[in-house]
Amino acid sequence: MLSLRPSVTAVIPARNEAANLPHVFARMPGIVDEVVLVDGHSTDDTVRVARLLWPDVHVIHQEGRGKGEALALGFAAAHGDIIVMLDADGSTDPAEIPQFVAALTGGADFAKGSRYKPGGGSADITPWRSGGNRMLNGLVNALFGTRYTDLCYGYNAFWRDCVGPLDVTTAGFEVETLMNIRAARLGLQIAEVPSHEQERLFGESKLHPVRDGLRILRTIARERLRRAPSRQDGGGRHRGGPRDQDRRPAPEAVAA
Repeated sequence: MLSLRPSVTAVIPARNEAANLPHVFARMPGIVDEVVLVDGHSTDDTVRVARLLWPDVHVIHQEGRGKGEALALGFAAAHGDIIVMLDADGSTDPAEIPQFVAALTGGADFAKGSRYKPGGGSADITPWRSGGNRMLNGLVNALFGTRYTDLCYGYNAFWRDCVGPLDVTTAGFEVETLMNIRAARLGLQIAEVPSHEQERLFGESKLHPVRDGLRILRTIARERLRRAPSRQDGGGRHRGGPRDQDRRPAPEAVAA
């Protein structure tokens, strides 16, 4: 008889995060079965440290650049029934993974973290970034009929059979916006999970608010003009192979 617990893969894009990885891996809960680390041309000991901390880590060496490309590579390599996106700088707390898994096993297709739902928060976001996020969030809600509270947060989880339909095709930090819009347009059941963003421990953020904000705006515009996907493109009721169908509970409506 198959176990009722779905397997979980954590996908972690990383570039020069050797100093932060010990904190990240120390917070990894026991329900994580696989870690895929996508190394983006690190010049420090990121890969060596990851292998010391998690001997079975699956390391992918990224040929191109950008968080979006790194995540797409990690998603393609993941074997878990559930895929969780984590940041290597310690800002997304791995100890919250069970909350995301609970949302998915409770009926959601896509669980997105929110710093603005009750119980969430941030020790890192600046007023400038928060204002920009709220503006972009309101724009997406108006254009796509969503009810998101946090558009640009990078802590998300979803069933592996959503990888193909979500079709991550962007390279940079706009990847979260792309995924959130496509999840909604596909008709996936989306649950927002309160999450508390931690402060980066070591190093400097690779996010550039103005440059990346403009990339997000262009992504929103492109997705608005893009043909709306149909159920045949992989909406919430068209699932993958036998393994996904056997391991996954029956879908139920989950409020965004």
